[in-house]
Amino acid sequence: MNIVDKDLCSIQEARNLIDKAKVAQKKLAQFSQEQLDAIVKAIADAGVENSEKLAKLAATETGFGNWEDKVLKNLFASQTVYESIKDVKTVGILNEDDGQKIMEVAVPLGVITALIPSTNPTSTTIYKAMIAIKAGNAVIFSPHPTALKCILETVRILKEAAVKAGCPEDAIGCLTNPTIEGTNTLMKGKDVSLILATGGSAMVKAAYSSGTPAIGVGPGNGPAFIEKSANIPLAVKRIFDSKTFDNGVICASEQSIIVEECIREEVMKECVKQGGYFLSSSEGKKLEKYIMRSNGTMNPAIVGKSVEQIAKLADLQIPPDTRVLIAEETRVGKDVPYSREKLAPILAFYTEKDWEAACQRCIEILNNEGAGHTLIIHSENKDVIKEFALRKPVSRLLVNTPGALGGIGATTNLIPALTLGCGAVGGGSTSDNIGPLHLINIRRIAYGVKELDDLREIKSKDKLCEDLMGKQALIEKIIKQVLAELA
Repeated sequence: MNIVDKDLCSIQEARNLIDKAKVAQKKLAQFSQEQLDAIVKAIADAGVENSEKLAKLAATETGFGNWEDKVLKNLFASQTVYESIKDVKTVGILNEDDGQKIMEVAVPLGVITALIPSTNPTSTTIYKAMIAIKAGNAVIFSPHPTALKCILETVRILKEAAVKAGCPEDAIGCLTNPTIEGTNTLMKGKDVSLILATGGSAMVKAAYSSGTPAIGVGPGNGPAFIEKSANIPLAVKRIFDSKTFDNGVICASEQSIIVEECIREEVMKECVKQGGYFLSSSEGKKLEKYIMRSNGTMNPAIVGKSVEQIAKLADLQIPPDTRVLIAEETRVGKDVPYSREKLAPILAFYTEKDWEAACQRCIEILNNEGAGHTLIIHSENKDVIKEFALRKPVSRLLVNTPGALGGIGATTNLIPALTLGCGAVGGGSTSDNIGPLHLINIRRIAYGVKELDDLREIKSKDKLCEDLMGKQALIEKIIKQVLAELA
């Protein structure tokens, strides 16, 4: 009987993919901007055409979210991202400054390993394929095993469209037999130039510790502060729109509401009016057992599930029109589930004395989890907004907009993206929304503008100025002494 070692097969497949991608990328690096743009347009069109089909595949396979919202995410990844990058120059001379005698040239990175999560599998694949090819790079996808089928189908569709538009066949590849060992091979391969990591904390950490340059995304845990000057009905609507979009699986979605004491009752009434259900103390304790696993990670049993499914899991009786489950909380910590990231329609609710105390609470929540990611504020007070902007450890401060859609650039003018950098405070290499310009290097050509003699002359002038200033100070000191003696 033949025994197949899945890990060895995965490792070999990864090596083969890298070897083929390296050859294909060398061809791609010779393409003009027009050729690359035509391939990217073909990928975008394929994403649009198959948006519903891929959404349904993802929802069925993963059990996360709902296919209707996944259609919008696929369209966002195809149409919106394409519109934002179509005119971006990524080939040849980017900038020529005759005055400064500097020229900048775009250089593709090479082969990119793209890790794809199960929460946003098809949309993230479309987005990463487009920005990688736009920058002249080959891309190899490493799918999350629980979303393998829908990711493979997405890659097949995109690759077919790209090849028809002139793309080298092996410039887009995908690990069909994903294992940890196979993914490690894709991350550590000597011919891999960059890892574009979107996924769980463990996977992102592995990417950064692989020895290969990486752009990764840490967990989100965005607090939403409703300040007393806010339009409260609209603020609650935006928060609920965000938290229920695809059942809350976008990492920029709100995880808690923080309110000032003076508007607590008004906000709570509005939440109930719009479909929020406040859990009693006993109900809150029942549900929190299902939010986190014993190892401190999010329980996949609640991820992307509807409130009805979550209520059934926790044996809760909720009103039929419930959209979001809300638990009042006063604590923050690794062992406080409601204060953590919950990729589901579940919110914590904190009440603070004033905006200053709310500000500190937001910082506490973020430092516990989600530092560097996203914070949302609903306010008409520009001074308070500025204070939040100056003090919060986040890369995105979203004002008067839904967190999930604002963070990815759908309802804001941020770069449209499905990989959101968390900066140094979040353990990342950038705080930007990732686009094609993050996937190129820039070669700078600098003409000489000074000679060695010029530098020596500058130094001599500086020494002369220093001597004159020293003499002036001495003269002033003598004059003071003389005046003092005369007095």
